[in-house]
Amino acid sequence: MSRCWPPRRPRRGRRRAGLAAVLAATTLLGLAGCTDAPAEPIRLDIATGSRAGVYYVFGQAFATIVNRELPQVRAEVVVTTASAENVELVGSGRAQLGFTQADILPRNGNEVVAVARVYDDLLHLVTRSDASILRLEDLRGHRVSVGASGSGTEVTANRLLDVAGLAHKPDDPQPVRLAYLNLDASAEALRNGEIDAFFFSGGPPVRAVEQLVAEMPVRLVDLEVWTEPLRQRHSEVYVARDIPATAYGIEPLSTVANPNYLVVGPSVPEDLVYELTRLLMQHRNELGIAHPAAGRMNLQSAIATAPLPLHPGAARYYRSVKP
Repeated sequence: MSRCWPPRRPRRGRRRAGLAAVLAATTLLGLAGCTDAPAEPIRLDIATGSRAGVYYVFGQAFATIVNRELPQVRAEVVVTTASAENVELVGSGRAQLGFTQADILPRNGNEVVAVARVYDDLLHLVTRSDASILRLEDLRGHRVSVGASGSGTEVTANRLLDVAGLAHKPDDPQPVRLAYLNLDASAEALRNGEIDAFFFSGGPPVRAVEQLVAEMPVRLVDLEVWTEPLRQRHSEVYVARDIPATAYGIEPLSTVANPNYLVVGPSVPEDLVYELTRLLMQHRNELGIAHPAAGRMNLQSAIATAPLPLHPGAARYYRSVKP
């Protein structure tokens, strides 16, 4: 009979090599019911994003479920700059799970595989109501945050500026003046008048945007018209989606959206990923209480993870519940 998983958590300084050895040498047989667990469970780092973003809220809620249901695993969230950094962390083995936008994946190759498509990110362009920014083109000459360097927001926002002809040119008399701030810093800078607008890609309602709406008059700019140009020049993952009035209590609008995936390193054991996928799907209502975007998952959309393949453990779970 195999011993309970895992034998020992590696030292933090040797996590990548040590964790790979542990994962390769052990299985998750009897994970949920093991009573012979070691005192020190294995660490499961979940790469998320800013504390004010959806990834962090989703990740925290999922970590709570994992820790409650799988006592041999100790899940913790990691604050990051989001998508691009998350893929790098998971691909290199420095985190085991992470959230990412689909549109950053082609430039990162297939270093990671998918657990599920979890929800769609909607690109927010937030400005003050008294600013003269009614359309994307009105950003010319203004100070705009495009998200933290290494974030999915940065990728999508810069692609949008490119297709709109607003990308920086040396001879442009009124360039868009870019700042690279995370969501928390972007909201604070808009609040203080240090920038005129900011982009953020996330599932509505985004907490930081909700707080701004409650504190000051703000406007979200409709971006739907740019969906097709983005699809033609950059990626077919982009689609148009509505931000309803119920999200922020302001005028409804349409914008650019792209899928979000929960990804995992390909060397993480199949049995563990099976259990994580099971918890993700079976506890959707609980996750939805933490954030409405998390509650929108369903079995039909979860498997739509192109261009990433599903991890074998995730694929096995979806086959087991297929009608």
